[in-house]
Amino acid sequence: MFDKLAFIEDKYRELTEKAMDPNLINEDREEWQRVMKEQSDLEPIVSKYREYTKAKSELEDSKEMLYDKALDEDMRDMVKEEVKALEESLQTYEDELKLLLLPKDPNDHKNVIVEIRGGAGGDEAALFAGVLFRMYVRYAERNNWKVEIMNTNEIGIGGYKEVIFMIKGKGAYSKLKYESGVHRVQRVPETEASGRIHTSTATVAVLPEAEDVDVEINPQDIRVDVFRSSGNGGQSVNTTDSAVRITHNPTGIVVSCQDEKSQLKNKEKALKILKTKLYDMKIHEQNAEMAQLKKGQVGTGDRSERIRTYNFPQGRVTDHRINLTLYKLNSFVDGDLEEMIDSLTTTDQAERLQQIS
Repeated sequence: MFDKLAFIEDKYRELTEKAMDPNLINEDREEWQRVMKEQSDLEPIVSKYREYTKAKSELEDSKEMLYDKALDEDMRDMVKEEVKALEESLQTYEDELKLLLLPKDPNDHKNVIVEIRGGAGGDEAALFAGVLFRMYVRYAERNNWKVEIMNTNEIGIGGYKEVIFMIKGKGAYSKLKYESGVHRVQRVPETEASGRIHTSTATVAVLPEAEDVDVEINPQDIRVDVFRSSGNGGQSVNTTDSAVRITHNPTGIVVSCQDEKSQLKNKEKALKILKTKLYDMKIHEQNAEMAQLKKGQVGTGDRSERIRTYNFPQGRVTDHRINLTLYKLNSFVDGDLEEMIDSLTTTDQAERLQQIS
């Protein structure tokens, strides 16, 4: 590990020098930006490695002092305490460096497109999809991220058969990628006169936004249909052929967008969703073998897996992948997800460390 860290530090110095080259800045802006990004990615590792080497040097000096016969007992005890503290620090630095050296998910920095669909449970499932949608919007607001609605299919009482939206912000995918799966709710519906608890589900899919370099769509591979939009949206939305449906013939993927008044804007959004779906498919194909190895782990992203239960009568939310229960359901559905997301991230990191150790 330490040979690799020494190499990374040399690479970091080289990149720092390159980034300061005025010729590169003036003549090849794209290359300069690539160098700056690579340098920025290595900085946390190099910084932690330098803290480690400093602590290691101090430990060696302190141990050397213990051989000094002229050292009085009080000073010797102080040095022993210092040695103990430095050894503990070194262990902490080693653990942190192992985490920093884990292979990064190349999509972690990306924006995300989130799809929420009501599952089993009829109108109650659609209402729960609405709860989840508002939960993620509130979480985005807490992180100062932007939310853009791509497409909705409302049921008219605050619920959604389907809602697709984009969250734009640094590290959005790294935080939200563990949310893919089946979410289950247990509560008494407002329409239930007898007070019986119902169980409903909604499916969440979190996809990293596809960039133009990730996916190229051949215009001959798609069919674009326009139609009159349905549901809420005002007169102009409902009286013109502004809604767009795009079918990708090679895969059979169909994407519809109808929230915008402009046909062009709906087409742009539909293409963005299609590109993201194709990119997601590409990632899953590339990682098929790895996914088999990771079956049952936190980071699988299996959308058929029941991942979480929201129990309203008991005020608790339970994540079944890590057996974590939080008794703060009201604040959780108001976007207070950090404790859950941190626990999922830590578990995923621990599993990956186990694989490489």
